[in-house]
Amino acid sequence: MTKRYRLQFPQEQEHQLTQAEAYFSVIENGRPVRLRFHDYQEIFSRPGLYEQLFYDRLKCTSPQKVTELLQRSLSSELESCSELRVLDLGAGNGMMAECLRGTGVARIVGADIIPEAREAAYRDRPFVYDDYVVSDFTNLTEKEREDLKDWNFDCLTSVAALGFGDIPAAAFFEAFKLVATNGWVAFNIKETFLDHSDDTGFSRFVRELIFSEYLDIYQLERYTHRLSMEGVRLKYYALVGRVVAPIPVDFIKELGVV
Repeated sequence: MTKRYRLQFPQEQEHQLTQAEAYFSVIENGRPVRLRFHDYQEIFSRPGLYEQLFYDRLKCTSPQKVTELLQRSLSSELESCSELRVLDLGAGNGMMAECLRGTGVARIVGADIIPEAREAAYRDRPFVYDDYVVSDFTNLTEKEREDLKDWNFDCLTSVAALGFGDIPAAAFFEAFKLVATNGWVAFNIKETFLDHSDDTGFSRFVRELIFSEYLDIYQLERYTHRLSMEGVRLKYYALVGRVVAPIPVDFIKELGVV
């Protein structure tokens, strides 16, 4: 039986906290242990806590939504998920990979920057990944890059991991370059990241990529990613596109994004 935790949310109104600042407490040995929503090392070290917090309590739907739109896109081209070789960036403990496996995806390699994520994935979902890489994609070694290229990826996924410093634009760009021409890219981002009033590097990068000559957009859908602590629906965009041309290595440099 999966362990259940006693969780407490703060008394402050969540609109006073940014999404990156949001925190909760888990009661252990009668005492509250305070964790930020992005304290993944601590969350993943507690079996079942990630699912209980984000999926049971806050009703996260993103892995299912992004998988659904990816399937829809492939179907429109009379292609099957069963032939995909996927790089799952910001893989965490395998929630997205579990959804992808349900579609019959051929190969999935997880990638995350923290070893606790890989440990949690192998603990909780030992059969969803063919391999799992712990690496900083902003600083890949030549061997790491070549090993990744050997998988011949034709799909990149990244769910609930972009735009909050978890995966910088430069890391996503490195992963994007590993996808073959005519391959697929499927990810989600907070709705404000597509607003021109957001001038962060990641936001500029995503907007330029979406409207570039290197990616054809098949699906772009606004949906409820999850609930806030107060029950407010947090809106994200889910996006699926196809790589139509190799992206230049200086693409991100021209944007001044690091």
